[in-house]
Amino acid sequence: MGKWGGMADKRKQAQQMRDDVPSTVARSDDKAVRTYKKTLESAEKTYGEGARARRAAMASLKHTHEKVGDHWEPKDQKGPSDRQAARSGRPARDRPVDTAEGVNAFAPKKHLVEVAKEVGVKGAQRMTKPQLVDAIQKANRRATAQARRKSA
Repeated sequence: MGKWGGMADKRKQAQQMRDDVPSTVARSDDKAVRTYKKTLESAEKTYGEGARARRAAMASLKHTHEKVGDHWEPKDQKGPSDRQAARSGRPARDRPVDTAEGVNAFAPKKHLVEVAKEVGVKGAQRMTKPQLVDAIQKANRRATAQARRKSA
C-alpha cells in the first residue's frame, strides 16, 4: 500500500469513529478523533468502561491537541496542557488539581493571545497568562454550547 492509500485508510477510520466520541472531538481533525478513540479503547481494557477510561482518553488528547472554541486543534509541541495532565499516571490521592479544560496553559503568552483573539476574547493583549487561560476556557464553553444547540 502506498503513501496515499494509508492516508485514505486513516481518514476512513476517523470518519467511522466520529459517532463514538464526544462532540468536541468529532468536530476536530482526524488525528484528534483517532487519538481519543484508540486511547479510550485501550483504557477500557485496563479500567473498564466509564469515567476513568474517558478521562484517560481526554488526557491523551490534551498532549497532542488544545481546545479552541468548539473543537480541538493540533498543538505546536506535544506535551501536557496543564498541571493535571502533567500528573497523568499518578494516583490523585491528594487534592485534585484543576484542569485548564483543554486550553494549553503551558503555551507562551503570545500563543494564548492568538487563541484568545481567534475565539473572540476582547482585550487579550492586556491580560496575564492566567487571565488568558480563564477567558479562553469561558469562550470555549460558550462555543461548545452553541455548537451543541445547533446540532440538537
